Amino acid sequence: MKLKYKKLIGSILYNGFMILLCITLIFPFLWTFASAFKTNYQIYHEAPLNLIPRPFTLENFIALAKIYDIGRMVFNGLYLAAVIPLCSIFVSSMAAFALARLRFKGNKIIFILLLSTMMIPSYVTLIPNFAIMVKLGLLNSHWALILRAALSGSVTAIFLFRQYFLSIPKDLENAAIIDGCSWAGVFFRIVLPNSKPVLATVAILTFRGTWNAYLWPSIILQKDTQWTWTLGLKLLSEWETKQSILMAGSVISILPILIIYILFQKHFVSSQMSSGFTGV
Repeated sequence: MKLKYKKLIGSILYNGFMILLCITLIFPFLWTFASAFKTNYQIYHEAPLNLIPRPFTLENFIALAKIYDIGRMVFNGLYLAAVIPLCSIFVSSMAAFALARLRFKGNKIIFILLLSTMMIPSYVTLIPNFAIMVKLGLLNSHWALILRAALSGSVTAIFLFRQYFLSIPKDLENAAIIDGCSWAGVFFRIVLPNSKPVLATVAILTFRGTWNAYLWPSIILQKDTQWTWTLGLKLLSEWETKQSILMAGSVISILPILIIYILFQKHFVSSQMSSGFTGV
């Protein structure tokens, strides 16, 4: 009986702690969404725990649309957040397949060197990358962002792809090769179709990184016609004093990532469970 009560008390404490942790993590997002539909007066004079706007208003979004061309900025951000993941997935998956399946001299050394680049701050490459883009005439162009992502790929994406590819049975690939399939055919017909979880994971991570990117776009995109919503939100935070309008801008920034994650959550979790540190 004592053991039973100890387990019950332990379960209550554990579940209570997890519920408290979830509330702590979720509350700021709920408050942001609620504040976006409140007036500035309500935000400062109502109790913080009041998450139901009374009255419910869209004035903040209307005011935001008058200040900035929201549609253009959101479109620019979504365009880049759609194209860059595709380019990154294409380059990273092929590099990962070569490292996972094509046995050649220096294979593991190259992989270790790739992983070691994760320790190099991204700020170190900003000046060389900027100089290259200026030489190519890509200043104030979205192609500067796309090419940088496509050519450099992502070490994290390569790692995730490689680890997942190692978990795919070699028998499938060997059978395809015996039937006359080339390595390219194996990659596109066998490996990629069986890699939906890791494809979704890399797509979500790259989408989030591209949508939230600020430093590199702020250096390259000097014309406001090319700006993404993240750049507009940063400028808004410097000039706008109304908390309600800032919250409306934050909601616009959060929604795309939230929608993408909800749509691909199943594949994302599956990939995280299956991608391990095997075969390093």
